[in-house]
Amino acid sequence: MPRHGDAGRVRLLAMDVDGVLTDGGLYMGQDIELKRFCVQDGLGLRLAALAGIALAWISGRESVAVRGRAAELGDIQLFEGVQDKRLVVERLAHSLNLDFEDIGFIGDDLNDLPVMRCCGWACAPSNAAPMVRLEAHYVCTAAGGHGAVREACELILGAQRTLDRAINDYLTMYRAEPFTAM
Repeated sequence: MPRHGDAGRVRLLAMDVDGVLTDGGLYMGQDIELKRFCVQDGLGLRLAALAGIALAWISGRESVAVRGRAAELGDIQLFEGVQDKRLVVERLAHSLNLDFEDIGFIGDDLNDLPVMRCCGWACAPSNAAPMVRLEAHYVCTAAGGHGAVREACELILGAQRTLDRAINDYLTMYRAEPFTAM
């Protein structure tokens, strides 16, 4: 049985990019870097934003593709070229008037451990480094870039009992029939 930590308290969900929102692979060509993102993760992030959760992507790398995806989704605070992700989360907590217990972080590798250790809810994709999986409150069944972020978002919203409302708000934006849980 996975440990769920304090998913119900999450008001800010921050995450690494490579290995969390992507599968961690880099497609390199002459003067170009391509990344693959999962559209289901994008919808999970939109649901979280509709439920009032602040979102942040924190990456040690800089990427045009990441900037484009963040802009496309909207509601994402993007921090690139970051060496100390914990410092960024501290500043976000201060600016949003949050305690660390109100922050969730999704990470996949050793450089994410310092920030994961200080957050109230730490999550890892199924393909995260073994030490990261051991320290996470929750390990997704999905891999990074293949639905792990969607799974984490739905788990948080479920713990907060806001998932159905967020889905209905999303469907209303597209004039679809309301969702009712069975």
